[in-house]
Amino acid sequence: MALMDFIKKQFIDIIQWTEEGDGTLAWRFPMRDMEIQNGASLTVRESQLAVFVNEGQVADVFGPGMYKLTTQTLPMLTYLKNWDKLFESPFKSDVYFFSTRQQVNQKWGTPQPITVRDPDFGAVRLRAFGNYAYRVADPKRFHTDISGTRETYTVADLDGQLRGLVLQNISNAIASSGIAFLDLAANQLAFAQALSTQLAPEFEKIGLKLEGMTVQNVSLPEELQKILDQKIGMGMVGNDMGKFMQYQTAQAIPKFAEGAGGGSGIAGDAMGLGAGVALGQVLAQNLAQGLNPAAQSPAAAAAAPVGVKPDEVMVLLEKLADLKAKGILTAEEFDAKKAELLKKLV
Repeated sequence: MALMDFIKKQFIDIIQWTEEGDGTLAWRFPMRDMEIQNGASLTVRESQLAVFVNEGQVADVFGPGMYKLTTQTLPMLTYLKNWDKLFESPFKSDVYFFSTRQQVNQKWGTPQPITVRDPDFGAVRLRAFGNYAYRVADPKRFHTDISGTRETYTVADLDGQLRGLVLQNISNAIASSGIAFLDLAANQLAFAQALSTQLAPEFEKIGLKLEGMTVQNVSLPEELQKILDQKIGMGMVGNDMGKFMQYQTAQAIPKFAEGAGGGSGIAGDAMGLGAGVALGQVLAQNLAQGLNPAAQSPAAAAAAPVGVKPDEVMVLLEKLADLKAKGILTAEEFDAKKAELLKKLV
């Protein structure tokens, strides 16, 4: 009798996982020196999946619910195991539980600047960081490719691989999105969406589902950041070139003042003041006539300045040339403004 009691104790009749603590993705039920009793109870809670592995092969996957383990509930094992004889049963499969909860606030970032290709600027070096969330969606694939036979597999064990996966796909995400780089940098939501679209299939390959991706910051080289600031300023004033020139002048006048205060004396003060006045005069005329000089009324033409000095024209032309070099003005717009300014020489 004592021998029979001892034998019965080697059979498992309840299989479950209470999932104590956070960060565990996979957990193997302890099966050492024990076998699963025919008719045993398997409990799979919400946010869990259970996988039966027999002789190294995944036999069955169970979703949330309570199951009585028989040959009917384990059809894949029916032809492998003989459950007719209670104490001679060789049924000793491994049972793995997987957490399907979202693993939120997972960090990603670029430790060093990475180089990406852009149609407007060629090669661009950037740094970025954000977070993402994922869950185990295909436990069979995840077990086969990632977690394997380990007793536990945690979020920390997977963190390095997923960070590398994000970094590896940033360049492809930007290229495949078809969105100009400056638009991505200015719109972090579009950047995150491009990354998510690129990464979702990569996560799926290892049994995961990407639930969310955010971009919290994009750091650009100083030169590109200046262009981005100008683009944002252009968006604030709309597509009106006169207003944009007014915005540029407002940005330029403090720089003239700084140059004048740097030791250039009265000549510098005069140059800064003269350039500011000249730019203001031209902008006032631009606002009156818009982009179409023919639309200017006779009264406005009479009130407009009759001309500007050569030095003042050169200052403005240099400013326009800088805008053209940065791609803010087209060649046609630059040539038209250049011709217009040359006609105003006195």
